Amino acid sequence: MTELLHTLIAGMPKAELHMHLEGSLEPEMMFRLAKRNGIDLGFASEDALRQAYDFQNLQSFLDLYYAGLRVLLTRQDFLDMTTAYLDRVRQDNVVHAEVLLSPQGHTRRGVDFAEMFCGVRDALREGAVRHGMTTGLIIGFQRHLTEESAFETLRQSEPYAADILAFGLGGAELGNPPEKFARVFAECRARGFRTVAHAGEEGPPDYVRDSIDLLGVDRIDHGVRAAEDPALVARLAQLRVPLTVCPQSNVKLRVYDTMAEHSLAALLRAGVMVTINSDDPPYFGGYITDNFLDAQAALNLTEAEIYRIARNGFEAAFIDVAHRDRLVAGLDAFWIREAGALPA
Repeated sequence: MTELLHTLIAGMPKAELHMHLEGSLEPEMMFRLAKRNGIDLGFASEDALRQAYDFQNLQSFLDLYYAGLRVLLTRQDFLDMTTAYLDRVRQDNVVHAEVLLSPQGHTRRGVDFAEMFCGVRDALREGAVRHGMTTGLIIGFQRHLTEESAFETLRQSEPYAADILAFGLGGAELGNPPEKFARVFAECRARGFRTVAHAGEEGPPDYVRDSIDLLGVDRIDHGVRAAEDPALVARLAQLRVPLTVCPQSNVKLRVYDTMAEHSLAALLRAGVMVTINSDDPPYFGGYITDNFLDAQAALNLTEAEIYRIARNGFEAAFIDVAHRDRLVAGLDAFWIREAGALPA
């Protein structure tokens, strides 16, 4: 990688569209909250916890992820977690962040919905002002739970509709196909919300197709296994359906054995609107800049492709046209200043 390309990746304005707030808990934060709330994490130290981040698949990660949720109990806990994430990603020049929160993982433990939601909401508002960035909150349904549980989460969210950007679907794909939540997503769309869904990570390409056809989603989270179906790739490119790809996550969870095998470059070069994001950064090895750098090095992404991925992030964001134009103008101004011109 040239020094210029490294400078461009590190310094360019970015949008992050696929990041789970609960997955942003660094070991230091997790231990601090555990001490505050009298929770025994079962690990002797922060280093011992980090050493547990050796996952065999998505489910092995989720087992540890759900165990970590136990430290989140109060409004202050959720505020501190969200604040720490925003403070960290501003160092990566993230100027717009759309983050996922999964209420069912908390309300099922007895956490009050309002305390949880308001802690996150207040941190997003304060962080946006402090860092001069914009944010949006996506409420995620857990696909291993029931349709009724998802409807209950939608009902609990009603008083806070003005502070919700979209609804999404996450968790273990296998055995939980998109059609399980078709009615919930229809209701979300009827209420005017944008929608997203995890699909094509461990699940087959058909889950990507069904998320579009049966759930009517605006974006696909991950979607990397769509590359196995050329007809689906062509359709994604034609429809301009964004994929919020998380390269380090895909390697860490054994979707690919190495970054060099990742489908990101092939999808991008086939015209798919690929974006790069961090998913759950402490668990998977890095934040958004790290994901850009690793993908570029392993897949030999060109300067023009890095620019296109960054611009895709703004074009795929759930923001109005004027806001998008301002963010793209900021990216272009940075690129021209550092590289002398926009890539051809």
